[in-house]
Amino acid sequence: MIKEIHRYVTVGALALVLVGCGINGEKPAPVDEVKPAPEQPVPPPNETVPEVPKQPGPITEPETPAQPKEKAFNWSGAIQPLVAKMLHAQGVSSGSVLLVDSVNNRTNGSLQAGKATEALTEALANNGTFTLVGAQQLTLAKQQLGLSPEDSLGSRSKAIGIARNVGAHYVLYSSVSGNVNAPALQMQLMTVQTGEIVWSGKGDVERIQ
Repeated sequence: MIKEIHRYVTVGALALVLVGCGINGEKPAPVDEVKPAPEQPVPPPNETVPEVPKQPGPITEPETPAQPKEKAFNWSGAIQPLVAKMLHAQGVSSGSVLLVDSVNNRTNGSLQAGKATEALTEALANNGTFTLVGAQQLTLAKQQLGLSPEDSLGSRSKAIGIARNVGAHYVLYSSVSGNVNAPALQMQLMTVQTGEIVWSGKGDVERIQ
């Protein structure tokens, strides 16, 4: 019994020696350690950078083209002496009705003939010789002829025709002519019945600007 136990122990010890030394007396090859692959950095997802709104620049007003300087004239200085002579002209019947036509521009350029007409109307206000055709009456007569209220009658014959329409006895036809920088003012007083020129006068207009 003791001998069998001794045999089993010897066999077990021999088996342990063989396992430790490997088969045929060779040591088992060491197993290479598998190292984990280095982690690759994960690229961040494409991020869309929000666009920064552009700040509006200063608002610049469009440049306005320079307007040509308006010519100014001393209309009253030229008109009043002529009106004074006309009111004392021979053959003029006091108390007659007078139609005053707008001043016509016959110069070689542009000027504000409306200011000349205003000065003429002011010079004839309270003249004591003529009764002037009212503005409303003249506007109505122009409309009947198909003219704008601002339109000048333009010609002596048309002025006489409209004067007959409103019952006027005389027509005062005025125009500026010559060089626009030094125009000359001409005035003519005509009878409506015959178209005769009973008085005429002319004077230079002084430019003040």
